[in-house]
Amino acid sequence: MFVVSKLLQAFTQPLAWIILALVVGLWMGRRNPARGRKVLWACLALLLVLGWMPIPDLLIRRLENAQPVPAVPGDERWSRFDGVVVLGGALENAYLREGNGQVVLNSAAERMTMAVALARAHPHLKILFTGGDGTLTRQKESEAVQARQFFAEMGVAPERLVFESASRTTYENALYSAQLPGIDKAQPWLLLTSGWHMPRSLATFRQVGWNVEPYTVDYVTGTATPWYQYAMAGSLGRWQIAIHETLGLWAYRWSGRAKS
Repeated sequence: MFVVSKLLQAFTQPLAWIILALVVGLWMGRRNPARGRKVLWACLALLLVLGWMPIPDLLIRRLENAQPVPAVPGDERWSRFDGVVVLGGALENAYLREGNGQVVLNSAAERMTMAVALARAHPHLKILFTGGDGTLTRQKESEAVQARQFFAEMGVAPERLVFESASRTTYENALYSAQLPGIDKAQPWLLLTSGWHMPRSLATFRQVGWNVEPYTVDYVTGTATPWYQYAMAGSLGRWQIAIHETLGLWAYRWSGRAKS
């Protein structure tokens, strides 16, 4: 199932759709040149529209605004929580470390930096990092290896840290983390992940039985996107996020109904 999901994930990329449509257009052009040209022109028009950022930002903003903005790290209301579950996804592939040994953060770095801020503001909190290897080809080390180095370099005491390194999906994050020694999922926990990832993550963890409240970070859309914002590469990446997360939520809701 994991392999199938990874292969299907390729089709959440809008460029994959355009490439497929181009192939169809070229094939049709051999039999009917006029119709083939129409398909190719339609592909070009779609590609140009996909670069306009307000549309994918609108979809992502709905995901990000599904939960309230969290309180500042020093807010005393968080004193009742047992710890923070930090979802992987903020660390780059292990091969980028070869030759330098440094921790490599990506655009979701707030998942890691905010975890440190919460740890410093609330010394009683455990930090549970969950992240294995979500690639099809196994890497030399899991995300948890980099996370251990990162938190050590940030000065977080090792006795406060718990690592889960076998998970490959959000569901496995929730399932395997609950099985770690000394972890009680019935106690109140904060769930820390990106805004666009929070709706699906929160639903998944609660389905597994975790008593979690959201702590959203890594907002990427703000309150509004200027109409003139246009960036082909950036917009296509946001389209993929919006499509992937929306389909994931639909699949979660469908599976929940199927089990009920």
